[in-house]
Amino acid sequence: MLRLAFAALAALLIGPSLAAAQNGPLHIEVTDGNIQPLPYAMPVFVDEGGAGGLAAQISSVVKSDLDGTGLFTQINPGSYVQKVGGVNAPVSFPDWQAINAQALIVGSVSQSGGKVVVKFRLFDVYAGQELGDGKQFAASPAAWRRLAHKVADAVYSRITGEAPYFDSRVVYVAESGSKAARQKRIAIMDYDGANVKYLTDSSAIVLAPRLSPDGNRVLYTTYETGFPRIKMLNVASGGGSLMAETPGTMTFSPRFSPDGGSVVYSLEQNGNTDLYKMSVAGGGSTRLTSSPSIETAPSFSPDGSRIVFESDRSGGQQLYIMSASGGEPVRISYGDGRYGTPVWSPRGDMIAFTKQKGGQFFIGVMRTDGSEEKTLTSSYLDEGPTWSPNGRVIMFTRESPGAGGGAQLMTVDVTGRNLRQVGNAGGASDPTWGPELK
Repeated sequence: MLRLAFAALAALLIGPSLAAAQNGPLHIEVTDGNIQPLPYAMPVFVDEGGAGGLAAQISSVVKSDLDGTGLFTQINPGSYVQKVGGVNAPVSFPDWQAINAQALIVGSVSQSGGKVVVKFRLFDVYAGQELGDGKQFAASPAAWRRLAHKVADAVYSRITGEAPYFDSRVVYVAESGSKAARQKRIAIMDYDGANVKYLTDSSAIVLAPRLSPDGNRVLYTTYETGFPRIKMLNVASGGGSLMAETPGTMTFSPRFSPDGGSVVYSLEQNGNTDLYKMSVAGGGSTRLTSSPSIETAPSFSPDGSRIVFESDRSGGQQLYIMSASGGEPVRISYGDGRYGTPVWSPRGDMIAFTKQKGGQFFIGVMRTDGSEEKTLTSSYLDEGPTWSPNGRVIMFTRESPGAGGGAQLMTVDVTGRNLRQVGNAGGASDPTWGPELK
């Protein structure tokens, strides 16, 4: 019952601006992307032995994940009637119905032998039954946050019917120092800003890091030789190498193909910038465009058959799509303003982009044929969108004006609702969201 209603909600959020999903006692109204969050109850997970503070910490992260979507809201634990004694304890559904809980999450945590085990169960309160089977996850104590994300992912997927995205990472440019002397490093973090790890130092300018489809490698542009070059890093080891170059050229704006086997990028030579493709394993490159204009910011479709990119071949910065093997591009952006940094949704149905118009910057989305353009954000400087693994959320860079201004990472739902700042420390820009971890 609960699952079916939220599956309907998931479809409606991208469809009509006014809709309602109702199945039995569950009633959700969607108006211009605004919904009434689902009230749920989640007592602090029970310590089944050796968990210590981890039970409360894991419960807190699960709550943060769910509430952060804007689709859920936890009922004040002070109002709970039933005291849950364990993950397998009987549930008194009338006690939870009395406080208007529509979903109930109960869990336990234990730790022994260098392993943390989390168990949980999810209940549809008004139906008076469990939603799916109970599950458990295990990991080392150092990976306790991943366990929390796994629980939240399972709850989110069971209720919404959508793919999860909490147990994922983001690679980005970490920024520090004044605006006039900004220091930049490539870094990687959990999707919510935790567990930051620096992959490079600040000795050279670095731009636009891009994660591989398996999340194990990072492509980025570096100025360590004095000119823009593409470099590939191994996330685990930190080792890296410059990709092959053509003498007298500059290479930048790389992105992996969906299978991770090739890279599409921009190459500038004699004042002209075109798109090229190269195998990750090495060898020669293939030229994809040939035009007296600037072609850059390429992004593959999820099936690898097409590429969307930005070009000024029409006299202004616009978006184009072509075959991944090259050929004549088709323009898809025709609105007022300049369009750039296009990124194909993992679902394959939409393209996110940056738009500049009237002194403002916008993050927007459109269908792959350019129709149904929708603006999601607007500010002094919003740019560089990237999609969550399930195609529901977009992360981007927002920079504030003035000498003391800085860059930060923001997220917004694909409907334009639930704008939030990512809770990472310090300045940050150029995010790329990686896959759901295995």
